[in-house]
Amino acid sequence: MQGTTYRDPAATRTAEESGGRVGSGTSAGFTAESARREAAEGFARWVADMESGSVEFPLPGAGRTAERFAALTSVAEDDLCVARLVEGHVDAVAILAELGEPPPRPGERWGVWAAEPPGEGLAASLTDQGWVLDGLKRYCSGAHSCTHALVTARAADGRRLFAVRTGAPAEDRSAAPRDGSGGCRPVEGSWRAVGMAGSDTPDVRFDGVRGVPVGGVEAYLRRPGFQHGGIGVAACWYGGARAVAEALRRSAARRGPDPFTDAHLGAVDMRLHAADAVLRGAADEIDRDPFDTEEAAPVRGLRVRAFVESVCADVLTQVGRATGAGPLCHDERHARAVADLTVYIRQHHGERDLAQLGGLVARERSA
Repeated sequence: MQGTTYRDPAATRTAEESGGRVGSGTSAGFTAESARREAAEGFARWVADMESGSVEFPLPGAGRTAERFAALTSVAEDDLCVARLVEGHVDAVAILAELGEPPPRPGERWGVWAAEPPGEGLAASLTDQGWVLDGLKRYCSGAHSCTHALVTARAADGRRLFAVRTGAPAEDRSAAPRDGSGGCRPVEGSWRAVGMAGSDTPDVRFDGVRGVPVGGVEAYLRRPGFQHGGIGVAACWYGGARAVAEALRRSAARRGPDPFTDAHLGAVDMRLHAADAVLRGAADEIDRDPFDTEEAAPVRGLRVRAFVESVCADVLTQVGRATGAGPLCHDERHARAVADLTVYIRQHHGERDLAQLGGLVARERSA
């Protein structure tokens, strides 16, 4: 995918120049707090570049979906944690546009907090003052750096999507709040991951937080863009796989002809090329039918995500077998890319998603 034009110019230094991780500044040793801070700074730079027009993430289905996916891939190839935050922001922009809401204001950084694993969850109540959200929301990426978020919550009439203020300060402090009064509190210690540590994805406690409804009941899941957005996540996974593969490419170039290293690199190149082709094909299909009149989006989304996840898993295995422990022990950028990708692709639900895909295909064939 052609994504290099979207790379942050400040993040093009070599790993040696940046002290370990491209775009991360100096690396005095990994800590979760330093990773979170670095990712938040990178996130803010990307959002600022979007607002200035120096980078662009076209809306899905608007004729330039391949460019959108390429942009996400480029961010992810540089830093998966930053990509997780950027992907959430541009997904929120797309959701607001699709559901007829105004775009984010200058200085705002948005996330999409829609995971609903078993547990307490988030409840929405309609009061005389409007909608109020209470409970616990899990996996809230950018909990400390997003100024706003789109969150799913259970209401009496079903699942709804709400816009909330998170309490994080906006870059443009003169901008008036567009909704709510903040009050979301990240639960410290609830995100202990080493991989994707910088994505800042803790649980968030909501206590009487005002929310503005976005769309109607189940609008978040029923819109065609839900599937388009899922493929955008796969484009980030693909970028992470490209970053992991770079250690093998460098190793093969240094060693010269070696049948085993070259065979591993050939296998990795083939899989990455296939993932690229699948993402491009999906982008073309989305642009041909953005409103999913052919009802192909669910199958397409499940297929693409499953395939790209399998490519990432293969790349992690092949690169590890080819390069051994050396890069994992001595190359911080590579070690963190491996750890980040290992966690990030678990957004794919494995056999559960494959079973859903198989069921859709079976019913489609029967019909």
